[in-house]
Amino acid sequence: MELTKYFRSVLEQDSCAVVLCSLDHQIIYMNPAAVSRYARSGGASLVGKSLLDCHSAPARDRIERVTAWFAESQANNRIYTFRNEEENKDVYMVALRDTDGTLIGYYEKHEYRMPETAALYDFGLPQDASAERTVKE
Repeated sequence: MELTKYFRSVLEQDSCAVVLCSLDHQIIYMNPAAVSRYARSGGASLVGKSLLDCHSAPARDRIERVTAWFAESQANNRIYTFRNEEENKDVYMVALRDTDGTLIGYYEKHEYRMPETAALYDFGLPQDASAERTVKE
């Protein structure tokens, strides 16, 4: 079964920014959330450009160190890189590997720590209909 369209859909539906980079730090994909988040920096026009050009010299050095660490071992796949208190999220760099474990790129993963505010299984039904459905299940 070809899974490419499913994986793409997962990325497209993610509400967090996802920016995929090749090993030479070229931005090869940005999901809609990333395009929106980085709109002031160029948004979708960043695809094809170097991620390193978007960062300070110290940040570029850290990115290079992390990708070298990813290359050292197939077990080196995720590293905590940043805490954003204002947005209540943690940020990680994550290795991308092909089926035989060869490092092919990386991406930045944002994990928000805020509790969900939506009601469980909120299908947008009127309150009474939603409650009635829950009781019948």
